[in-house]
Amino acid sequence: MKEIVVFSSGAGSNAEKIISYFKKVSDVCISVVYTNNPAAGVLKKAKNHGVKTRVFSAQEYQKEVLKELLSINPAIIVLAGFLWKIPKNYIDNFPNKIINIHPSLLPKYGGNGMYGNNVFKEVFKNKEELTGITIHYIDEKFDTGPIIFQAQVKLLPNDDVTEIANKTRQLEHKFFSAQIHKLIR
Repeated sequence: MKEIVVFSSGAGSNAEKIISYFKKVSDVCISVVYTNNPAAGVLKKAKNHGVKTRVFSAQEYQKEVLKELLSINPAIIVLAGFLWKIPKNYIDNFPNKIINIHPSLLPKYGGNGMYGNNVFKEVFKNKEELTGITIHYIDEKFDTGPIIFQAQVKLLPNDDVTEIANKTRQLEHKFFSAQIHKLIR
């Protein structure tokens, strides 16, 4: 059985899509959803699907969580709306096994502080005609790891920040789980 570990800090819509997708795959399971946010919506979503959850502190993130990951030895670690930087010792222990989804066509609108509505506001402000998603490996910086997959969507002149977010989320939900599956096959 191949195990996937998911890290999420927020509502958990991508995490829920991933959990639902892999419930239908006989040789893969989501072993645990980790979060740094005790109020994260992802906790309820994971529990509703019978997936174990783990809330951790900044101190636990440095040692205990890494120790747990090493004992699980997941096929892949998926960041689905996780907002903390991944420490170098995680990257060293799981080379090419930690992936992230970013709500823009990197390298545009990446970097520290560029997540969620911060990205969508910049896309709107700059009157982009296209936006999309990027699935990439994690490295020691924010949003600079090697790109695995990108998908784009055309924006209309009257699309506001909410519509840009909706179009981006639709791409995330359509492609993320399938790309994860492709990577661990």
